[in-house]
Amino acid sequence: MNVPFFDLKRQYNQLKGEALPLIEKVLENTAFSGGPFVQEFEENLAKYNQTKFAAAVNNGTNAIHLGLMALNIGPGDEVIIPANTFIASAWGVSYVGATPVFVDVDPHTWNIDVAAAEKAITPNTKAIMGVHLYGQPCNIAGLVELCERENIPFLEDNAQAIGATYNGKVVGQFGSMSFTSFYPGKNLGSFGEAGAVFTNNQEYHNHIQMLKNHGCNVRYHHEIIGYNMRMEGIQGAVLNLKLNYIDGWNNKRREIVNRYQSVASNKLVFQAAEPNAVAVHHLCVVTTENKDEFLKYLDENGVGYAFHYPIPCHLQKAYAPLNYKLGDFPHSEYLASHCISLPLFPEMTDEEISRVCEVIAKY
Repeated sequence: MNVPFFDLKRQYNQLKGEALPLIEKVLENTAFSGGPFVQEFEENLAKYNQTKFAAAVNNGTNAIHLGLMALNIGPGDEVIIPANTFIASAWGVSYVGATPVFVDVDPHTWNIDVAAAEKAITPNTKAIMGVHLYGQPCNIAGLVELCERENIPFLEDNAQAIGATYNGKVVGQFGSMSFTSFYPGKNLGSFGEAGAVFTNNQEYHNHIQMLKNHGCNVRYHHEIIGYNMRMEGIQGAVLNLKLNYIDGWNNKRREIVNRYQSVASNKLVFQAAEPNAVAVHHLCVVTTENKDEFLKYLDENGVGYAFHYPIPCHLQKAYAPLNYKLGDFPHSEYLASHCISLPLFPEMTDEEISRVCEVIAKY
């Protein structure tokens, strides 16, 4: 049997009986941009994330953009981020005119290396952004301690880890702000594009709510230069529905990855966890010394796969002006050239999970 890497339609088929009437309700109320369905989702999302506020926006990339604006980060400033992450982590920094300063990752957890971040701090450093990559919390304690010592904000890119925990608390509440994405393939995915900014700081939250809404709180009274980055009503309604299922879906992801890890041959290396961290496994990424051999083996056995991410941020052509070079961050570069993502989504059948287990056990 063939096992797909991902099949989003299965989740839609499970939810459409509940989702379609909700969408019709949004349409009947003509609450297309922002509005009551988005506001209800913001309230429930903040409760879920154990933060005072959640600002719903039109995508996760703009969540970072607006958050950095609220922190007054701009030209001449630097934000430290890991080289091994999706490029959106860096886009938000560039959008405000600041410079992303890339650092290497821990060779075991594949998340930002705290010691490397500390070495990269300069007088221009205005924040450090930890990414909970693939749904695995980064070293929050180490980063918080470093940022407090340096008197700079700690930020969380939580786009892949909603529902993950660290020391018993959900991630996304430890930083001055955290950012998430609801891209359709995420653990909590929209029916389009959407994102959010979490914070416990009312001033930051109010600023973001103004920025996303053309710079105004009262219609046609534009107090600051703003943007059109509101969440659509349909996305708010759909995400509010899916919020009821996220813990169950995350538990299923853990179950699948645990099964993979329990049988996989020693040729495959899985991402390690920080102490007291519980991942939600947005992705199940492994590395192996002979990547091409493993990919051929998966093809021969009908197991789907993907790559996250084949080019680290510092080697992307877009950031060539920053003058990074091959060899600057060896752990990130190793991951980029050796990573393979295995099939992982909560709607996988037991037969499909067992088939992947059988294949990776024999490799």
